[in-house]
Amino acid sequence: MKYIDIKEKSEAELRALLKEKKMELFTLKAKLKTMQLTNTAEIRATKKDIARINTALSALSAAK
Repeated sequence: MKYIDIKEKSEAELRALLKEKKMELFTLKAKLKTMQLTNTAEIRATKKDIARINTALSALSAAK
């Protein structure tokens, strides 16, 4: 997910996307603990997506 795609979304869409990504991170961590996760790079990518969404949210609030 690129920042360019994220910054065009509204605040409500960003908050929904953030909630979805946090839930995805939770499930990935659970799969890692139970040895079901084969690609551990997914955790890092999801964390980066969460950081990008948080950056876009703070940019929106700073613009107001």
